[in-house]
Amino acid sequence: MVDRRFHRKHTLQISGKKQMQVKLLMLAPAVFMLLAVTAWSYRGIVASLLREWQRDDYSAGQLVPLIALFLLWRERKNLRKCLLKPCWFWGIALLILAQATRFFGLVFMFQSIDNYSLVLSIAGIVLMVAGWQVFRRVLWIILFLFLMLPLPGRVHNMISGPLQNIATTGSVFLLEAFGVRVSQEGNVVMLNESIPMAVAEACSGLRMLTAFVIVAAFTAYMVKRSRRQKAVLLLSSIPVAVICNIFRLCVTAVLFLLASAEVAQKFFHDFAGLAMMPIAVLLLFGELWLMDKLTVSEPEQ
Repeated sequence: MVDRRFHRKHTLQISGKKQMQVKLLMLAPAVFMLLAVTAWSYRGIVASLLREWQRDDYSAGQLVPLIALFLLWRERKNLRKCLLKPCWFWGIALLILAQATRFFGLVFMFQSIDNYSLVLSIAGIVLMVAGWQVFRRVLWIILFLFLMLPLPGRVHNMISGPLQNIATTGSVFLLEAFGVRVSQEGNVVMLNESIPMAVAEACSGLRMLTAFVIVAAFTAYMVKRSRRQKAVLLLSSIPVAVICNIFRLCVTAVLFLLASAEVAQKFFHDFAGLAMMPIAVLLLFGELWLMDKLTVSEPEQ
């Protein structure tokens, strides 16, 4: 009797899997056509993103799609356990919202809003084809895709200027603390009252900030911590990026004094940009270690 029940249950599981495979095979052409139409529709935005990723400030954005694919591959076992149940109503509603957002961006010439509609369309396709279980599982990966988009022009200007001032003032303070004769004239640092070092907009640290936020978001997703600790880790990437940029400017100023302007500029744009990333990662993991020391685990009942 037990063997018959087990056999019947096993047979039902196999038939359910076969039905799911048949549904997937039936949906495959429609999904392929939907993805093809979406890719063709957004070909101009993708080309624009490729151009934006060539700029210094947003060059780290090209890593976001690759990281998202890696995170999807990492979640493959959990995704196999999810029930594939297409949600046509809310998926189509999200697609309509994405196209309305895109239309608003085209009419009022907001390129950034047009870019955001790309991520909304991806979310709508996932919800419409795979359903709520898969959508909830990959929601954070979809939100992570927003980091590949450049900031709106107004937000970029609002952030770049203060970052430039903070970098200049912070480097002057740190150089004075180590006994270097330095003065500040706007965004120009005068070393020994004779050697000018201009902190241009490219030196504001916005590129480092975008890269550090991406690294912090990836680290927060990978580590097994509470949501509060992950949020703290993500938010701390902003001061970490500012501190690393100030340190980079100080080392550049020392090279201005001891070597030459050519050596200092080469260091700032080539070596220092690569060296700051491992330092930032070490700071993030040091922050995780500090949170472990400050967090008291509750005793088991």
